[in-house]
Amino acid sequence: MRAEMGAEQPETIAAIVAAHRAGMLTPAQTIARTYQRIRDHNDPAVFISLRDEKDATTEAEKLATKDVASLQLYGVPVVVKDNIDALGFPTTAACPAFSYTPTHDSTAVQRLRAAGAIIIGKTNLDQFATGLVGVRSPHGIPRNSIRDDLIPGGSSSGSATAVGAGLVPLSLGTDTAGSGRVPAMLNNIVGLKPSLGMISTAGLVPACRTLDCISVFALTVDDAALALSVMTGPDQTDPFSRDRPLGAITPLPANLRLGVPRNGQLIFFGDKQAEAAFSDALKRWTALGAALVEFDLEPFYETARLLYEGPWVAERYLVIRDLLASGPDAIHPVTREITVAGARLTAAETFSALYRLQGLRKIAERTFADVDALVLPTAPTVYTTAQVLANPVELNSRLGTYTNFVNLLDLCGLAVPAAMRDDGIPFGITLLAPAGHDALLASIGRVFHAATELTLGARGVAQSPLAPLAATSVDEIPIAVVGAHLSGMALNGELKALNGHLIEATRTAADYKLYALKTTPPKPGMLRVEADKGASIELEIWSLSSSAFGKFVNAIPAPMAIGTVRLADGRTVKGFLVEPEVLGDARDITDYGGWRAYMAEKATR
Repeated sequence: MRAEMGAEQPETIAAIVAAHRAGMLTPAQTIARTYQRIRDHNDPAVFISLRDEKDATTEAEKLATKDVASLQLYGVPVVVKDNIDALGFPTTAACPAFSYTPTHDSTAVQRLRAAGAIIIGKTNLDQFATGLVGVRSPHGIPRNSIRDDLIPGGSSSGSATAVGAGLVPLSLGTDTAGSGRVPAMLNNIVGLKPSLGMISTAGLVPACRTLDCISVFALTVDDAALALSVMTGPDQTDPFSRDRPLGAITPLPANLRLGVPRNGQLIFFGDKQAEAAFSDALKRWTALGAALVEFDLEPFYETARLLYEGPWVAERYLVIRDLLASGPDAIHPVTREITVAGARLTAAETFSALYRLQGLRKIAERTFADVDALVLPTAPTVYTTAQVLANPVELNSRLGTYTNFVNLLDLCGLAVPAAMRDDGIPFGITLLAPAGHDALLASIGRVFHAATELTLGARGVAQSPLAPLAATSVDEIPIAVVGAHLSGMALNGELKALNGHLIEATRTAADYKLYALKTTPPKPGMLRVEADKGASIELEIWSLSSSAFGKFVNAIPAPMAIGTVRLADGRTVKGFLVEPEVLGDARDITDYGGWRAYMAEKATR
C-alpha cells in the first residue's frame, strides 16, 4: 500500500472547509498543495484535461469576497469525470473524435461552484462510460491508488484514483451499472450512487439515459453526503430530474434490519479472501446491533442480466451511432463491440424486457418490505490490469455482479470500505435501499465505516471521530404528507412556517388509493384499502415540534384527518388520510403514484 504521510494537513472536505473558515489555511494554499500533489503523483492518465494552476488560484483568492459562511464547499478542489460538462474544459467522454466545447456548466457542476468548490480538471474514464475496469481509454490507464498492478476500476477511473491518491477530497463520477461503486472499492474510498433523478443529469453525455446518474467519490460518508446535498434539487432542463431532497442524517436506527443473500447465493469466483472479508463485515454489522435477514438474490441476478443482454444496450448505441457510421476506428474496440449490438434490438424485444423488469421491481419491493437496506459485496473479486487486458469482457462482467441491477430497480446505493485484505487489496460493501432512502444509507454507512477504523484512501490518514449530528428536539413528531404540503407544492410553506424540516422522501405500502378532491386549492385524499386493490403512493415525512404538530393538526379542515400511515418498508407514521364518505365525486388518481405526478400531468393539459 502506497503511503505518503508528510506534515499533518486537512484531507477531508469537512477539515478543509473548517481550516479555511478559521483562517488556518487559505483556499489558494489548498490549491497550491493540490497541484503539487498532482505533480508528485506523476500519473498523466488520471486527467484528460487539467486547469492552469494560476487560473485556479485566482478563483480561490476571489472566494474571500463572498459570504464564505454560506459556502458549504468553501475552497474545496474538485475534479469531474470527462463525460460531465464543465465550462472551460472540453468534454470528450475519452474519445477525441467526439470532443466538444460546452457553453455552460452542467447543473451539478454549477451547483458545486455556487457552494464554493473549485473545479481543477476533467478525469479519465472508460470510453463513453462503458466498462467497470478503467482500462478502455486512449488516454492511458490510471494507476490504482492502493496497488499499482490492480485495475483502477471504471468507468470513473480517474475520478476514483484522484480521491484515493489524495489529490482532491471530492470528485464526480457517473453510475449506470456500478461505475460509481466498483472503483470506490478498488481505491479504498466512499462511492455514493444517489437515487435516480436526485442530481440533475443536464450536461451529462449519456450512457443509458434512463438509468444514468452522477455519483460522488469522497474519503468519508459525511463528505459524500454533504456534496450530494449541495447538488440535489429539481432541474427544469432535465426531464428525468426528480424533486428528492436528501433529508436528515440520523443516528444508527434502533432495530436496524439488513438483508443478506440466502446461504449459497453469493458468488466470489473462487476469491476466498473476498468471501472471508464479507463474512467479517456481516459480523461487524451484528456487533453494531443490526439484525441480518435472509432474502432471495436470484431475482436481482436476473435483473442484472437484463442490462447487457436486454434492450438497454440500445441506449448506448444511440449516443455514438453517428460516430460508429462515420469513424468506427475512433472508438475503443471493446466499447465498439459492446455498443454495436444495440442496433440489432427490436421494439418487441424492448417491450418484453420492460414487462419482465416491472415484475422484478415488484419482487424487489416485497424484499424491502422486510428490511431497511440490503448489504452486499461491492464487487465479488479484484483483477490486475494484465488479467483484464487478456480477458476484457468476461472479467468486466464479473465485477458488475452486485451492481448491474441497481439502477434498473430504481435503488440508491452507498459503497463503503470494509477491510484491507492480507494481500494489500481493498474490500468494500455496498448498502442498497429503494429510491429516496439516501439519507438512511448515509446514516448507517457512516457508522459502519467508522467502526472499521480503516485509514482513508491510499495516504494512510486516520479517520477522525464521527462529527456530531445536528441536534434535534426530543419532542419532535414525524408526519407524512402526500399532497399540497410536499416540497415545492402550494402549501409546503405552512410546514416551513412551523420550523418543520424534511426527514425523507419515501412511499406508502401498496394498499392505498389516492383521490383528487373537488376542493380549492386542489388537494388529494388518501385512503387505505385492501392489499390487492391499492398501490404504493409517494409521500414525504416531515418533523415538527410537539407544539407545532398540535397547531398544524388543529388547522386541518374536514374531510382531511390524521391517522396512521404504513410505509413500504413496514414502518408506521402519522399522516394525512381522508374521510371515505366524501369520495363519491372525487377522481381516483392512484395510477399516477402520487400527487406530484398528477399535478404535473394536469399542468400540461
